[in-house]
Amino acid sequence: MEQKIEVVFKTQQAYKYTLRKNNAAQRIVKLKALKDAIEKYEDKLYRALQSDLRKSAFETAVTELFFIYGELDFAIKNLNEWMSPKRIGNTLTTPFAKNRIYYEPKGVCLIIAPWNYPFQLVMSPLISAIAAGNCAIVKPSELSPATSKVIGKIIAEAFDEQEVACFEGNASISTLLLKLPFDHIFFTGSTEVGKIVMEAAAKNLTSVTLELGGKSPTIIDKEVNIEKAAEKIAWGKLVNAGQTCIAPDYVFVHEQQLDEFIGLYKAAVNKMYFKTDKLDTKVYGKIISTKHYKRLKDLVDEAVEKGARIDLGGTFDEANQTINPIVLSKIPNGSKIMEEEIFGPVLPIISYQNLDEVIDQINSKSKALALYIFSKNGKNIKHIIKNTSAGGTCVNDVLIHISNPKLPFGGVNGSGIGSCHGVFGFKNFSHERAVVFQSRLDFSNMIYPPYVGKEWVLKMLKRIM
Repeated sequence: MEQKIEVVFKTQQAYKYTLRKNNAAQRIVKLKALKDAIEKYEDKLYRALQSDLRKSAFETAVTELFFIYGELDFAIKNLNEWMSPKRIGNTLTTPFAKNRIYYEPKGVCLIIAPWNYPFQLVMSPLISAIAAGNCAIVKPSELSPATSKVIGKIIAEAFDEQEVACFEGNASISTLLLKLPFDHIFFTGSTEVGKIVMEAAAKNLTSVTLELGGKSPTIIDKEVNIEKAAEKIAWGKLVNAGQTCIAPDYVFVHEQQLDEFIGLYKAAVNKMYFKTDKLDTKVYGKIISTKHYKRLKDLVDEAVEKGARIDLGGTFDEANQTINPIVLSKIPNGSKIMEEEIFGPVLPIISYQNLDEVIDQINSKSKALALYIFSKNGKNIKHIIKNTSAGGTCVNDVLIHISNPKLPFGGVNGSGIGSCHGVFGFKNFSHERAVVFQSRLDFSNMIYPPYVGKEWVLKMLKRIM
């Protein structure tokens, strides 16, 4: 495998100089070929995601397939504009020059994708890489093998290996790939592995985009429609069985509304995911692996042993890798569940008395990938946004910011580096090259030596710059 990887990498390194010459029309042809291949294998994708994560066809359509069709159509529609050199204004020091920004491909890019949205999180950065004119090597997750296999077939159908190649396998494949001097690396996964990727990239001074995770907080203000908030949070928390990087990780509720929120959350969960008091596994996914299942169970067990209260759920089914939705409250300080990203269907709830107390707790942790605010009070909303930091924020909803390709999606510090989707993904896989066309009316020689008698030039420059 190592030899095969090196051969493909060298082939792409040579081909990138040809590929960078492609115009928008040629790149659009490639994007359409990718869309055609996805449509051809659509039924197999539905079956694969059912096998890997027990995703329903509806959930797969909304969160994986239609999401990518939307990304493709948006890129196809806007690529001509994205690629066009951007006019930049003049300065007084170069009054007659033409200033432009050209977008050039970075070259050969590596895309390492996770298992939780195994199709979407491969294809979204790949669309941006193709739109920007790059070659790419894709490494899907070995924890979602059925989906990875279909991804390999789609890529082989749409591209020659000299342009896009897919390597399946375990973490050892990623290790081999990270040794190579890629021009850009796009990684989606945990913060811990993101540090390993960044360290490997640093050895070759390779630029990186890191889409990571972290503990995304949700704040429920006292002035709010608490029933709607409970319903939206229940969906955002439990879609894909909680295995979503921007899922609400934990919730702050005013102490006077704690019991009401728990009751409404229970009602929302029962409405969406239970049928005659039994969990409906046709709409509720499974935990990806036994290892991840046990990690989640250990987090809950440790919190309960320290005194946390289970207000909903607590049913574990290891044979089917299923954890019923759980709500925890009265969580003691120092519990691991409040330190680690949960990435599962467990919702810790923290009561509070005032919003500044909430803000202090949020700011004591690493910056989140997402922050959610439920409130009718505009002053409180602005106060929270101004005094916190997060990759993205939704007010009176959850998750939906990821679905708008006109918005950047990404983290900050511990939750990620760089942005993706739409033009932001295109720019991430491009180098913004500054180009100045000097005019015939050129006064730059005024600052050339010799300097005797040119004190007037400095006085003039000081006034105009």
